Parts: sequence; C-alpha cells; structure tokens
Amino acid sequence: MSIERIRNEALRQKVMSAEAAAEFVKDGMNLAITGFTGAGYPKALPTAIAEKAKAAHARGESFGIGMVTGASTAPECDGVLAEANAIKFRSPFQSDPTLRNSINAGNTAYQDMHLSHVEQQMRQGFYGKFDIAIIEATAITEDGKIIPAMGIGHGVEAVNNAEKVIIEINGALSAGLEGMHDVYAEVGLPPHRKPIPIIGAFDRIGTTALDCPADKILGIVLTNAGDRNSKFAEPDEVSKAIAAQVIDFLDHEVKAGRLPKSLLPLQSGVGNVANAVMAGLLDAPFEDLTGYTEVLQDGMLDLILAKKMKTASATALSFSPDALARFNENIEFLKDKIILRPMEISNNPEVIRRLGVIGMNSMIEADIYGNVNSTHIMGTKMMNGIGGSGDFTRNGFFSFYVSPSTAKGGAISAIVPMVSHHDHTEHDVMFIVTEQGMADLRGKSPRQRAKLIIDNCSHPDYRDMLRDYYDRAEKAGGLHTPHILLEALSWHQRFIETGDMRIK
Repeated sequence: MSIERIRNEALRQKVMSAEAAAEFVKDGMNLAITGFTGAGYPKALPTAIAEKAKAAHARGESFGIGMVTGASTAPECDGVLAEANAIKFRSPFQSDPTLRNSINAGNTAYQDMHLSHVEQQMRQGFYGKFDIAIIEATAITEDGKIIPAMGIGHGVEAVNNAEKVIIEINGALSAGLEGMHDVYAEVGLPPHRKPIPIIGAFDRIGTTALDCPADKILGIVLTNAGDRNSKFAEPDEVSKAIAAQVIDFLDHEVKAGRLPKSLLPLQSGVGNVANAVMAGLLDAPFEDLTGYTEVLQDGMLDLILAKKMKTASATALSFSPDALARFNENIEFLKDKIILRPMEISNNPEVIRRLGVIGMNSMIEADIYGNVNSTHIMGTKMMNGIGGSGDFTRNGFFSFYVSPSTAKGGAISAIVPMVSHHDHTEHDVMFIVTEQGMADLRGKSPRQRAKLIIDNCSHPDYRDMLRDYYDRAEKAGGLHTPHILLEALSWHQRFIETGDMRIK
C-alpha cells in the first residue's frame, strides 16, 4: 500500500485498518473531515463508519454524527454516510445526491454558509467541540508533519480544533504534490488579527505541511484510491456562447484601458459552464493570466499547460480523469505554477478585494433586478450550497453569474420575476450572462437593470411574459422596484403544479 509514505518511524506504529479506526467514532460525535469539491476527502474510513452505523441501527440503537467538511466530498464519503442515515448535521457545502435527498427530506440538518467563514467559526467554537478530525494526506514527513492531499480546505482548523486526529495516507496521489501547498495558520481572531500578507496572487506566505502533535493522532489508515474525478461535459453551443460573451466583454475592457492585457486574477466556480469559460480563454487574446480561485478545474489546468496562464492559487484540484493524467505527467513543471492554500486564504474577502479578482460563478436563477439564487430549487429544495461564490461576488473586481437561459427542456426559465431564494443581492451582482446575451448592471437603477436583463438574457419563450409582468408591475405603482407581489412567485408555483413555467 502506502506505508513508505509515512517517513516518521514512530507514526508507522499507528497504522491500522479502516474498521479499527472507525471504532474510535461514537454516536453523537462531531467530526471535522477534509474534502473540497471532490478532492482531499477520506476514502476508506467513511465506509467503515457507515457500516458501523448500519449495524447499530439494525440493533435498534442510535448512531449519527455531526460532520463539517471543507466543501463537497464524494459518494465514498458523503454518499455512504447519508445512505446509512449516519449524518445528523452537515456543513458547509455538499453535492451528493443521497445526502441532498436526506437534507430535503428533513433527516439531516444542514447549514449552508460562506466558505470563508468556516475556519473562523471553528476557532470561535461556533460548531461546539470537534471530537475527531479525519484528514486525507499524501505523506507524513520525517518530523511528523502532514503533507495534504489534492485539497486543503479547512484542514488547518480541523487539526487544530479536534481533540484527536485520524489520517488516511493515499498512495494513489502523486508524491510530487509535496511542496505545492502553502499552509498559513496565523489568521487569528479579532482584536489581534493581522493583515494577510498577500499582494500578488502567487505570493507564498506559509509552510508546505500541516503541524499535528503525535499524541493527537489516534491512527493512520492506508488507502490507494482516486478522487471523485468527474468527467466534464464537452462545451456545447450554449456554453460556448456564454463563454464568448464573457471573453468579448473582457477584451472590450482591455481595449478601453480598464484592464491590463493579462486581466486580473481569475476565479471560476464549479461546473461545466464555468469550466467552458476557462476553456474559451485558450484562444482569447490574453497572455500571462493568473488565477486566484477556490477550485482549479480542467480549463484552468489547460491554460497553465498551454502557458497562457502563469500561475494559479486554489484550495483544491478537481479534475476529470484525463486532466488528472495531464496533471500527474506534468507535475514537476506545475510545482512552481500552482499553490494550494487553506480555504480561509483562498476565499478570504481581504485578499480577494486587494487582488481585484474577476469572479465567474454559476446560478440557478436570477430575477429581473439582478438578485441571484444559486442554492435552492423552487425556493425550498437545497441543491448544493452557496460555497465560495458569495466570497468572490461581494469582494471581486468583477462578478459574473452565468447560466443557460432555460432548464428542463425549456420548462424552467433562469430569468424570473423574483428569485425564489436570495443568495446574492442586486447590490453585489455586476453581470448576468446567458447564451442569449449579457447584462452589465453596473451603475443602473432597478428599472434600468430589469429592461437589460429581460432584453439581453431571457429566452425568447419567456421574454414576452417577463415584459408583460414588468409593464403591469410598473402600472401598479412602486416605481423604484416594480413588482406585483401576488404574481412575483407565480412562475415557480405554476412549475410545481404543471411541470412548466410557461403559460400554455
């Protein structure tokens, strides 16, 4: 397996099976588990804990844990634990279908929150006591330091705040990851907090490993399994059209002298559309790009390998299988091009504002005034969570929200009279982009924004419906932000009742 990855001889004595390590996990415990967007999550221990939960339930006994991760994990972690009905509480972000169903069925209490807040609230004791931290790692050094895996997430605070630690050493990870991390653990709490000393997107400010006292480590589990590594869909015509809108605008800003030719550091949210925007930059007229993001996906990796992007900073690497192979083959070249940081640094509002990050994130829906819902389906059902999108939206130099203009074969419009759940307000969202066009909302009143969004971003099947709603709302009074409150959410109600937002 990966015993040679443990270079500290004393810690080799703590190697045990996942089943043995699971015995340390008791009903009611609160766990800090690493994992960020399908990277850096434990692979073996969650299944062993899930089996323990199933056995307890079969005996008529209670078994459930609280679980705080960096972001989403994978079926081998969130999925198996949710299937075993073993997660009582979960925060701050998830994307697993089984866990999502448990949340929406009311079986798992879920706190959705900004990722930049998680580590601070762990330090403050907001979540209560953490009994055990479960950390995936690449290796353990001679002096007992932990080399993180493909994602750091909240690993610093997981180790610091938990009473005990269990480590999974994953032999499937490239040993070349060592040296790529930048672990900074001096953020602190007010009134003693100091500025984070990052003035360039690739500034190194920390160390390459996590510190953990040896007496804190309960056990070490050896694994040899890959990350989630979901394959991205090939950019379709809709995604390409959205990417073209963003790239044309950035080119316009460069020509107008408002952006340098290298742009400003780029952030890209998770998903096929956001990844397509990065892919579109391969042929765009920009050079020496930089990235300051939370998750580095295929598109940004390919920009680095093509030498269109100089450097990128993230907290996790989330690749398709093909991109992972490219990453591993070129890891020596990439070592001084990619930095992996704790998410409190990658998503920190102070740093994002200072660097002037260009944020690009996906949405579920936007309303005609520029409010964005990125978390809930029809206002009540959680999809994934807000993640880091709010960190970059409020604090970025530019904030784009991108989406196809319709979903479910046209039955749902991404542009609606009023969003069914507010995540990002009109005060923070600068650009709405669909395949139909882009609305630049800067310097616009609500009524001006409404006309731009309807005319530029809505699908033709819904455009006349939106204009009719807006015109009647304007006549009804309230001429700052016109609404007909009895109708504002009627599109969502119509979908719930008929399966289609359109008036038949």
